[in-house]
Amino acid sequence: MTDNTDALPPLMSDTFHPNAMTRRSMLGGVGIGAAGAAASMMSSNASAAVPDDFDTMDPETNLRTLLKIQGDLSGEDIISGFGGKAWMWVPGEANYLAFQTYGVGATRLDYQGDGVWNFYHREVLYYMDPKTGEVLDTWTNPVTGRTVEVMHILNDPVNRISRVSGGFRSPPFDHQIVGDRIVFQIDVFRTKENPISREEYPLHSQTDVYQSCELWAISSSLSEVANPDVTSASNHTAWARNGMWLPFMEMGNRAGHMVYHSQSFKFMNGVDGLPKYIRDYTAKHYPKYLEAPREWQGLSENENTWSYAKKIIDAKREEGLGGPGGKGSVFGVPDAGM
Repeated sequence: MTDNTDALPPLMSDTFHPNAMTRRSMLGGVGIGAAGAAASMMSSNASAAVPDDFDTMDPETNLRTLLKIQGDLSGEDIISGFGGKAWMWVPGEANYLAFQTYGVGATRLDYQGDGVWNFYHREVLYYMDPKTGEVLDTWTNPVTGRTVEVMHILNDPVNRISRVSGGFRSPPFDHQIVGDRIVFQIDVFRTKENPISREEYPLHSQTDVYQSCELWAISSSLSEVANPDVTSASNHTAWARNGMWLPFMEMGNRAGHMVYHSQSFKFMNGVDGLPKYIRDYTAKHYPKYLEAPREWQGLSENENTWSYAKKIIDAKREEGLGGPGGKGSVFGVPDAGM
């Protein structure tokens, strides 16, 4: 399999192909044939404050709008928090609520000129008790009955390069407008070589092909994003993910997948907007995730759960865990449902 995805911008790189209509043509009823166009026609009172020349189908305006929602065009750090749930989907058996989740994202934009933005980002996501919301160190799997050490998501960095033109996917990105709400819909489907292969990591990997999807609805106020004096607009993002069993679950030999559903909010007051428990826990255990990266790293350095898991598993094997050949359990908790 040819894998060139490491060279591509993460998360926001794979999108619908934009259509050819301008916002004016949609508002004027020209060529309407999709729900998004019909929704744009419904723009009414609030959109009256939007300048006539604010065209969200113009590539530069479209990209700046999306970046203004996700970050701050002035270059200031942005902190977002996303709470939700993670489910286990076991085909032919049942669905299990595995975790509550809460994530913290730190983002900074740096304009390079010529319509190019460097997007600095890192993120942590905690797996939490499904009933109490406490961040977990260990977890008893409702499917296997085994207790394992929890490996939270620690993605650093998750950078990308956003370009008005010449990128892998160039704006305008698909969006809908209803009244004063603008919503970008971004669907990210990935298949690439799995860094932890079935042969070398049979307990931790279901397949040699890493496969996942992430579904984003990134929304803000149309009047905010159209205001040239606003560099950072409010942001509510609905996020869903479908992916393989997590490596620490050690379920590589079982069919099924994980389903995530979260709501993300940009905190205009920075880290103070985070729930106190999450803010304090992060400050104690993972303080760097409360600020965006300062040093630019190439996109090939981007981290995800599976590349990070490989480092952790390999380190545990070097410590002698994993049994003969090192292919056994490395996350199992001794004397706790093993």
